[in-house]
Amino acid sequence: MPQFSDIVSRLSGLEIEVPSWAYGNSGTRFKVFAQPGTPRSVEEKIADAAQVHKATGLAPAVALHIPWDTVDDYDALTAYAAGQGVTIGTINSNTFQDEDYKFGSLCNSSAATRKKAVQHNIDCIDIMTATGSRDLKIWLADGTNYPGQDDIRSRQDRLAESLAEIYAALGDDQRLVLEYKFFEPSFYTTDVPDWGTSLLHCLALGPKAYVCLDTGHHAPGTNIEFIVAQLLRQNRLGSFDFNSRFYADDDLIVGAADPFQLFRILYEVVRGGGLENPDVTLMLDQCHNIEPHIQGQIRSVLNVQEMLAKALLVDGEALAVAQQDGDVLGANGIFMDAFYTDVRADLAAWRESQGLPADPIAAFKASGYQSAIEAARVGGQQAGWN
Repeated sequence: MPQFSDIVSRLSGLEIEVPSWAYGNSGTRFKVFAQPGTPRSVEEKIADAAQVHKATGLAPAVALHIPWDTVDDYDALTAYAAGQGVTIGTINSNTFQDEDYKFGSLCNSSAATRKKAVQHNIDCIDIMTATGSRDLKIWLADGTNYPGQDDIRSRQDRLAESLAEIYAALGDDQRLVLEYKFFEPSFYTTDVPDWGTSLLHCLALGPKAYVCLDTGHHAPGTNIEFIVAQLLRQNRLGSFDFNSRFYADDDLIVGAADPFQLFRILYEVVRGGGLENPDVTLMLDQCHNIEPHIQGQIRSVLNVQEMLAKALLVDGEALAVAQQDGDVLGANGIFMDAFYTDVRADLAAWRESQGLPADPIAAFKASGYQSAIEAARVGGQQAGWN
């Protein structure tokens, strides 16, 4: 098995994009829980995100959500982010909160509603141009609750037409990344319910369309690493939204529910050439309902780093021989040896060698940043979803 020193160069290239919305208030569908020091503006979200990068060296980009993070001057926002030591990442459109979208957005039977949703995404492309962002990520709540409510095929036709309009507005170096989710809030049919549907639309659109894989957006028991392998084979895996779930789309800290699953996914990322591939963006998509927001994001990026280190320790040559020989237990043993290797002390020493704190969460707690923002951010409207 490789030694930790053998994988450092590859591990050093890890970058994880963090979501602006993770720093706002969130909760369940019954209650949103407020926390002191919660950001009241996108600038304060970016400042909090910068603390994650400062503590870990792993999170140099911040994804925005529009209209939640709308500002008048995106040049100024981009400059502000640079001053905090981070960049603006993926721009996420939102077509699921307006009253007009009650029966869908890009798939709606109303031409006027579809036009509104398409224009919103084109406006997001303008924001991408202003901020230097590459990716427009689209997630749709579109679907139906009852058989016969709408025509399934017509909705797919409308979706294809709407996506084509958005795709045509992309710049030369910009991409459309289409996310999927197998249910909720539409319980009978969801218009983009799985990776196959997303992939079909992306293939029809062209080479600048990619699939976004949210690790929480699958039915129980789904082999997510198989999907990762397939999308990497086709060079259509555009991004991950990393989180954990126990039951549905729980949006918990990645690796919290099933660290072994995260290890298996990251092994396929490594195996498929996704780690050094600039076309694959590793991103978090989480809601920290009861835990401190910044510390939750720190824990998440550290979990990805730890499981990636283990994945890089898999002895690929020995594994290939065992697989070729049909040595079932031997192959599985090689795989499990890497997973059970404790890399925490090695990672702590490596962080110190890079001028980073050995224990990023302890360092953040000791920094005084949390108490400072709790004292300073009094009054105003805290960011969050309701």
